[in-house]
Amino acid sequence: MNGLQQFSLAGKVAVVTGSSRGIGRAIAEGMAGAGAAVTVNGRNPETTQAVAGAIAAAGGKSLAVPADVGKVADIDRLIKSTVATFGRLDILVNSAGISPHYKPAETMTEAEWDEVIAVNLKGVFLCCQAAGRVMIPEKSGRIINISSIGGQVALPRLVAYCAAKGGIDQLTRVLAVEWAPHHILVNAISPGYIDTDLTKGLRQNPARRDALLRQVPLGRLGKPDEIAGAAIYLASDAASYVTGQTLDVDGGWLAL
Repeated sequence: MNGLQQFSLAGKVAVVTGSSRGIGRAIAEGMAGAGAAVTVNGRNPETTQAVAGAIAAAGGKSLAVPADVGKVADIDRLIKSTVATFGRLDILVNSAGISPHYKPAETMTEAEWDEVIAVNLKGVFLCCQAAGRVMIPEKSGRIINISSIGGQVALPRLVAYCAAKGGIDQLTRVLAVEWAPHHILVNAISPGYIDTDLTKGLRQNPARRDALLRQVPLGRLGKPDEIAGAAIYLASDAASYVTGQTLDVDGGWLAL
């Protein structure tokens, strides 16, 4: 097989949650460029449609499904709409995530904790479950969960975020083992700090930015496209013997 052909996603159908911006958008556009039909998802209908439109304008196949992955009914609609439109589901990327609270653990309210866990962990599980119910009868599928270095190391003042990402890492392992007999590969990507809207406040604070970059051997923030490349790999035939793994894409942070 030609080396580059191993990375082709031609004929595949992917759902990418949280793909109206940031890492999710880069993954959706990257997978479309690799040949997949892609369902774009976000909570904002306008931005979700805009990304799907950009993919279509570039020659790709796309569908926009605004949905809140914290709600079971929305997840069900997301998956069913994809199958109804494209006839199948081969790839799920769980990229939707929030990090609205930066505060000491003792000051976090129950409502703030629940808000983060609902999207960053519960939503990921529910999306995996819904996709699994489609993939299991087909005896084929790829699930890629976007975790974080915060699932493996402590990021102070981000207790709920880190707890959710640690949960994603373990969820990934359990589902990989449970669904291996069905030929469904389940992996995670653990980004470091990436240049997105979520890190805008940090980048605009010189002291925090410089302290952060001292933790990164490559000395810079990552780019969304650098996460997209990892996702395309895990979704492709090049990763056909990889499951239950968390791929760190962090500029060397976890190597220190």
